[in-house]
Amino acid sequence: MLKVRVVPVLLLKEGRMIKTRRFCFYKDTGDPLLAVRVYDSQGADELVILDISATVEGRAQLYEFISKCARQCFIPLTVGGGIRIIEEARRAFTAGADRVSISTAAVDDPGFIDDLASAFGRANVVVCIDAFYDEGNVPRVSTHSARRVTPLEVIPWAVEVAERGAGEIMLHFVDRDGMMTGYDLDLLRSVAEAVEVPVMALGGVGNLQHLVEGVLEGRASAVACASIFHFTDQSPIKAHSYMHDKGIPVCLA
Repeated sequence: MLKVRVVPVLLLKEGRMIKTRRFCFYKDTGDPLLAVRVYDSQGADELVILDISATVEGRAQLYEFISKCARQCFIPLTVGGGIRIIEEARRAFTAGADRVSISTAAVDDPGFIDDLASAFGRANVVVCIDAFYDEGNVPRVSTHSARRVTPLEVIPWAVEVAERGAGEIMLHFVDRDGMMTGYDLDLLRSVAEAVEVPVMALGGVGNLQHLVEGVLEGRASAVACASIFHFTDQSPIKAHSYMHDKGIPVCLA
């Protein structure tokens, strides 16, 4: 079994780090550059940086911020938000991103996934699926930072993006964002079993046992979270230790 990654997530809005609940109720949580340095020192396996206002506001990525992050940390950076064309992805890589993540752009133009994989290699392409349950309790794909719900169903869409060239799927449970009640294990497992690429779980972690459940029950290849690291005394170091004690292969400092 490959080692499971523990991945803090930084959400950006107008250059500040924020936290949300169900992608609403924004709360300013401070200087994102300071958080990058802290998580780097705490042994995070990767950082995901998502500018959640970039697509909604039609802005390009914060390339200068990516560059500053890359100069101050030594862990891989996955960057998303507002990447709609190859040149924007290229600028993100040039600034210091190790991988790019797309969500709305993938739904608007599925062929963009193919183009990114062809240009940069599928290992460097992450497709984030913002999962949202409709009134009939069907998991649908949402876009524009969960502001719009599409007719796409999550599992078929996950299969398509994997076939088109996504190297990893970041499955984000919008309903659980910031709620700290745990991952949606049933949906996570269904997606992980339907595709042949790694699946990173995001949204809902409230304690370290939730990370273990995401791996053992949800079959996630990576566990991503924000609130537990931002607002509690937990850290990537403690997460690695706890998961190791539960028999999950992780990178220990």
